Amino acid sequence: MRLSLQFSRLGRVAAVLGMLLVLPGLGGVERLFAPNAELWPRWEAHDAASRQTIDHGLWGKFLSAHVIEDRNGPNLVSYAAVSPAESSALDQYLGAMAAVPISAFSRDEQMAYWVNLYNALTVRVILDHPAAESIRDIDISPGLFSDGPWDKKLIEVEGEQLSLNDIEHRILRPIWKDPRIHYAVNCASIGCPDLQAQPFTGGALNAQLEAAARAYVNDPRGVTVVGDEIIVSKIYGWFIEDFGDDQTGVLAHLQRYAEPELKKELSRIGEIADVAYDWSLNGGSR
Repeated sequence: MRLSLQFSRLGRVAAVLGMLLVLPGLGGVERLFAPNAELWPRWEAHDAASRQTIDHGLWGKFLSAHVIEDRNGPNLVSYAAVSPAESSALDQYLGAMAAVPISAFSRDEQMAYWVNLYNALTVRVILDHPAAESIRDIDISPGLFSDGPWDKKLIEVEGEQLSLNDIEHRILRPIWKDPRIHYAVNCASIGCPDLQAQPFTGGALNAQLEAAARAYVNDPRGVTVVGDEIIVSKIYGWFIEDFGDDQTGVLAHLQRYAEPELKKELSRIGEIADVAYDWSLNGGSR
């Protein structure tokens, strides 16, 4: 079993190295370590007929109080201004989410639930490590070469201990197969798509995902055109399989959401030159 796993990993490394040669604009060593979407089958359970909704009111109050929206830059979060009472309310929300029998809900309610849970857990991690200048400084994941908090089990849902990576890469990505997930989950970094000032909800999910995708693609963090070069977020390289597997797929995805001028430039240039990402904490003051 162990040999089989080792050969599997070697095969993946060889495949990615091959892609780096073909797709230099979306390359980079970090792609070797980006998690695959690997389904955890027990989370496929759902009730398509369910009309139940999940109350994200406590999370909404936190977001309204501490997300600083900026049309000319990334949304920031006033972590330092969170009061003990607000921190306690966030824990109350996480406790309520842990008690939700999520397998009994519809797909849209489930997706909104998992996105909100991921984002609230990320905020909780940042609040628990106030000296961190980047989420990557919070090396609480198990393992000698751990980087960041993503593999630490942070919450129990339906009897299962879950990490941030479990939620994103074993539940959200493989079940929904929707690239817009990457615009919804927030990793507390400047380079990441914004933490929204309102919770995601099952009823408004599609509109919220579309708005988040459009906002990021048309922001310099998502796509920048400098002369005849297109520079995109590393997200499109790390998770290229979610955006069409190659540059052509990524560019088609970007053009779907690009405003007219950017869309024109993407069509004119037709090739991605480089990738960029800012891991600085998305902290701000209010």
